[in-house]
Amino acid sequence: MAKSDRLLELMQLLRTLPSPVTATQLAQELGASERTIYRYIDNLRAAGAVIDGAAGYGFTVVEDAAMPPMMFNQDEIEALVLGLREVQQVADPVLADAARNVLSKVNASLPKDMQRQLQSAVLYAKKFRKLHPIKIDIAALRKATRDEQVLDMLYSDQKEAVTTRTIWPLSIVFMDESLVLLAYCQLRKDYRMFRVDRIKELHFTDTSFKPRRVGMLRECLEQIQSENC
Repeated sequence: MAKSDRLLELMQLLRTLPSPVTATQLAQELGASERTIYRYIDNLRAAGAVIDGAAGYGFTVVEDAAMPPMMFNQDEIEALVLGLREVQQVADPVLADAARNVLSKVNASLPKDMQRQLQSAVLYAKKFRKLHPIKIDIAALRKATRDEQVLDMLYSDQKEAVTTRTIWPLSIVFMDESLVLLAYCQLRKDYRMFRVDRIKELHFTDTSFKPRRVGMLRECLEQIQSENC
C-alpha cells in the first residue's frame, strides 16, 4: 500500500475512533509499528492537519486541513444523520462501513457547534426485521451495475423454479425486508424486478451495455409506475 494511502487510512482512524486515540491502538488498526505511527502523524501535521496530543497521551484531530468546513442547518444535519444511519441498518457490510466513514468525515469537517448538533441528532433509524439472507457478493453486484456490465445468473422464483438469465443491471432498490434488482432481462425481453436473495449464482461477463443504463433505468421506473397506477 502506498504511503499516501496509509496516511489517509490513519487520518480516517483518527476521525472515527474515540478520542484520544493512543499510538498502540492506531498501530494495531493499521498493522504498523508505533514508531511508524508517530512518523505518519508528523507527516499529517506537516501537511496542515491540526492533531492534538503526544506519545503516551493519545491523539485527537482538532482540524482536518483536507476537509474544508461545511455549513448545514439543523434539519439538514438531521436528514444527513438519518439517511446514513438507515444505510448502516439495511445495507451490506461494505456499504454500511462506507456510511459510517461518510458520517465521520462530515463530522470532522463541521465547526464545533455543528459537530455537537450532529452527535446529538434526535432522529435514528432502526430495523427490527433482518433482510433476507443474500448468497451473492452484493458489493460486486453494485460495481457491475455502476460499470454497466452484463451479468449471467441463476435465479429462483417464488415457486423455487430455477432459470438462467442474462441481465443488464440497472439499479438496486432497498425494500422493507429484501433488496430488489431492477434489470433488463434478455430471457423475457423486458424490464424485471429480481429479489437479490433469490439469486443463487452470479457470473460477470466481459460484455458492457454502456452508455444505456441511465436511459433504460428511466424507462424501467416509468414502466413500474404505470403498472402500479
